Amino acid sequence: MALQDIYKKASLVMKPAAMKEGKLYSQQPHSGDGDFTFSRANGVQTRINKHGLIEAVADNTPRLSYELDSNGNVSECPHLLLEPTRTNQITNSKDFEGWQDLRSNSTTTNNNTTAPDGTNTAATIEKTGSDTTILRFFTSYSNFSTIRSASIYIKKLSGNPTISFGITDTQDSITPTNEWVRYTKDNVTPTNFGVPIFLDVEVSGVSGDAVAVWGAQLEEGTYSTSHIPTSGSTEARAQGDFQNTFTGLTGTSATIFLDFETKALDSNFARLFAVNDSVTGDAIYLGMYSTNTIGFFGIDGGAGLPDYKDVISFNERNKLVLTFDGGGNYKYSLNGSIQTGSYTGTSRQYNEVGRGNIVGASSNNIQVHQLVVFNEELSSSEIIELTS
Repeated sequence: MALQDIYKKASLVMKPAAMKEGKLYSQQPHSGDGDFTFSRANGVQTRINKHGLIEAVADNTPRLSYELDSNGNVSECPHLLLEPTRTNQITNSKDFEGWQDLRSNSTTTNNNTTAPDGTNTAATIEKTGSDTTILRFFTSYSNFSTIRSASIYIKKLSGNPTISFGITDTQDSITPTNEWVRYTKDNVTPTNFGVPIFLDVEVSGVSGDAVAVWGAQLEEGTYSTSHIPTSGSTEARAQGDFQNTFTGLTGTSATIFLDFETKALDSNFARLFAVNDSVTGDAIYLGMYSTNTIGFFGIDGGAGLPDYKDVISFNERNKLVLTFDGGGNYKYSLNGSIQTGSYTGTSRQYNEVGRGNIVGASSNNIQVHQLVVFNEELSSSEIIELTS
């Protein structure tokens, strides 16, 4: 069956495209009964818009964010960006206010060039000598056993400078390009130098070499998340969650299709997404076991679905399907390979979909490209068509 014909059978289709405060619209059903409610506590939120610029997003508004490659090209379609709560520990992310200049062989000028958010807030660093320029930000944190990740936007302005960027003595060497690129140094356990944890930007080159820098970020966690702007103090970004109660799912057989990406884990056994029986409270959820292992699991004693685990690729699209027939049989597919099995609890009716309070908080990132739910069991050929 052609892919478009499979979609015609769907009870719920959500491809992130339209939203407003508190609402994420689904393309199907057209009545609006399948639209998702969206909630997020106060906190600084950003996304990449369709023009490739970083912009702030209002409270309780879904972040439909676009991808931006190293050449500055913007992806055709956005994804729904869901991230854990994080705090930017750099108190001035846009410029070098509060940073220490450990050498006197360069000129740093704040608010001197166009930044990735379209404002004139990026700083420029121009070499005036051949020694390495070191700009350092000391935080107020000294818990060296806590894993941290750092990120920054850098763009070459002239010459052939190179940059070292990282946390304490854990650095990466960077050769900047003529486009804004966000560089990350992730999963670092900072070295104890007897001083608070610090972030370094080291610029090497000759007199006249210049770079622009913007958006410095230091956060607790194994991977970097989206930009959290700061201006004089640390800022926190709250987690966002989406869900709906969709009465169109009326039977005990169903198919769930999730097209998504996720990043390296902050913690094991984290829930990313679920379907739920609103009457019994039983649920089937998609979660992470450990390292790069993902699977569907039954919880609350009712779903009866055996744990099924599979290895996924981080930072790449993954297409995952779970189907159950209401009679004790299920199929599971990750990127085209089908597994089959049996389960108990055949009378349950899974009519809530989403992430959030129906399954508990998740500490991990997920980027949703599409979510489709069918009120029936799809055939093996249809599953392969969806996930290949």
